[in-house]
Amino acid sequence: MDRSEDRRRNAADVSRRTLLLTSASALGATTMPTRLFAEAIAARGALARSSQGMVTSPHELASEAGREVLRAGGNAIEAAIAINATLCVTYPHFCGLGGDAFMIVSDRQGATITLSGIGQAAAKLPNDGRPIPVRGPGSAITAAAAVDTWEQAFTFSQRAWGGRQSWKGLFQRAIAYATDGFPLTPSQRFWADFRAKEIGDWPDVVRVFTADGRIPDVGETFRQPDLARTLTMLAENGGRDFYEGELARRIARGLEQAGSPLTADDLARCRARNESALRVPYRGGELISLRPPTQGITTLEIMGVLDRFDVAAIPEGSAEYYHLLVEAVKRAFIDRNRFVADPDFAEVPVDRLLSPAHLDGLARSIDSRRAAPWPHVFKTGDTVFIGAVDRDGNCVSLLQTVYFDWGSGVVAGDTGILWHNRGAAFSVEPGSINVLRPGKRPFHTLNPGMYLKDGRPRLLYGTQGADGQPQTLAAVLTRLIDYGMDPLTALARPRFLLGKTFSDSRDSLKLELDAGQAVFEDLTTRGHAISPIPAQSPLAGHPGAIRIEDDGRFVGAHDPRSDGVALGL
Repeated sequence: MDRSEDRRRNAADVSRRTLLLTSASALGATTMPTRLFAEAIAARGALARSSQGMVTSPHELASEAGREVLRAGGNAIEAAIAINATLCVTYPHFCGLGGDAFMIVSDRQGATITLSGIGQAAAKLPNDGRPIPVRGPGSAITAAAAVDTWEQAFTFSQRAWGGRQSWKGLFQRAIAYATDGFPLTPSQRFWADFRAKEIGDWPDVVRVFTADGRIPDVGETFRQPDLARTLTMLAENGGRDFYEGELARRIARGLEQAGSPLTADDLARCRARNESALRVPYRGGELISLRPPTQGITTLEIMGVLDRFDVAAIPEGSAEYYHLLVEAVKRAFIDRNRFVADPDFAEVPVDRLLSPAHLDGLARSIDSRRAAPWPHVFKTGDTVFIGAVDRDGNCVSLLQTVYFDWGSGVVAGDTGILWHNRGAAFSVEPGSINVLRPGKRPFHTLNPGMYLKDGRPRLLYGTQGADGQPQTLAAVLTRLIDYGMDPLTALARPRFLLGKTFSDSRDSLKLELDAGQAVFEDLTTRGHAISPIPAQSPLAGHPGAIRIEDDGRFVGAHDPRSDGVALGL
């Protein structure tokens, strides 16, 4: 990067910091701790270090809410819930109560569980054979399991980790920001602007997320009074109120009025699943992820293939490096598109796909000099990653989502809850493994992860980015594990995205420009159709990572491409 670009970025950072701090001061100390907020802003783009605990998320106010819980003696699960609840307010375009959530939870000894929070399809579905719309009430056809995921995790925390924080207390910051407001983020403004032509067709989004039809400015105080009342009900009545109580009745009534087929009975049947993790060996350790219908198995396949190559002997950032990762991605994605679905409705050969023989075969099929063709459909979507580790070494890796930015565009009545459009991931083609059926869980791109060494957690990681998630994680994990980079360096290095994007419908290999002209030319000679994207592009994902060192200290960062920050105690 040249000096003029450095000056431009520094000036933009200073301008944004001034704007956000001015807005923070205007809100008052009760809702916006200005000193701590300033500390969080200053920490962005820095490597966080601590021996007492650490959190990371895509928004500084959410990260601070989690650190506040750790500082009060809370554990990693309690901190993660506080972060996620806050993000439902401060990052509403990517995250919300009306979506799904996924957790990997481990103590310092490596005793691990996963919580897969996927809302099932409505019991009574339209039977017109038409394609499922990607927006509107026709896409709001699956229940939302995020809140049940939190409640199950909270119960586990009390039983297994001796959690002492109150459920109600974990919502304090989220309720305050919904009631009194927070400075609107550049990310929310960007995605509102990006969808400006469509938002007019989403009356609920206009009603809740604009100021009388005007998209709020960055730093402008943004309030959500309906959501504040909903969060207060959850805090006081518990998570199942979302599914079986007065709040559930209000949600069901709002969805019915909007035209969604979801009913109160569908909400009552919604449960997150406590399942054993999937595992694959990598460099003397073990990578773990969630079971189908998530694409966690896809990330594990990619890494299992890469484990068969001496990645560290390949110059990091070279054409050879990117070529190997992309070719591993292609093999795993072909398996994903063929096999990954709800195991209750389809046979998913998990053991075979992660078997040494299958991974050996995929690795042998890679031509080091020639790119394989890539005709496969790309899936979009957005989400948030949350990582937390407490002073006892207990840790959480969590992803939460409303699927597309702004989800279905449907808000459930007067609850302030933006409902997700994950039902759009289903197919209506009878032969599809993900064909829509009543009660079926949709395919999910979300797959947070952990890396264990000697049986103990060493890395927490995850990313935004739908189909880009396994691709981003392949780059981040090889840099963290094979090349020994610290989290900030690993997150900041150039990345790629195979497939379509919002601005480029070609199934080409997108690569950030700072990979270098020589790399672009070499990849082209290997047969890759290359489309450059700007350096530090949001298209390359927004991962976060926390590393647990041999001596028990924590080192973490959130992607400098995002609004996020890692904070240590």
